[in-house]
Amino acid sequence: MARVRFTKDFDYKPQPSVTIAYRGGREYTVRRECADQAIALGRGDEVLSRAPSALDAGDAEQ
Repeated sequence: MARVRFTKDFDYKPQPSVTIAYRGGREYTVRRECADQAIALGRGDEVLSRAPSALDAGDAEQ
């Protein structure tokens, strides 16, 4: 799975009879195959997850 911010509308076709429409300007968690296609076509950018910070770790201990 990958997190993608779509810059333009993108139709992903996992099977010939199925289309999943993603709206431009929104962020979704999608299959890696979908992310790769959207990025290759210039319709989205991968969103990298942030590393946990020391504050996050401190919150978990309380």
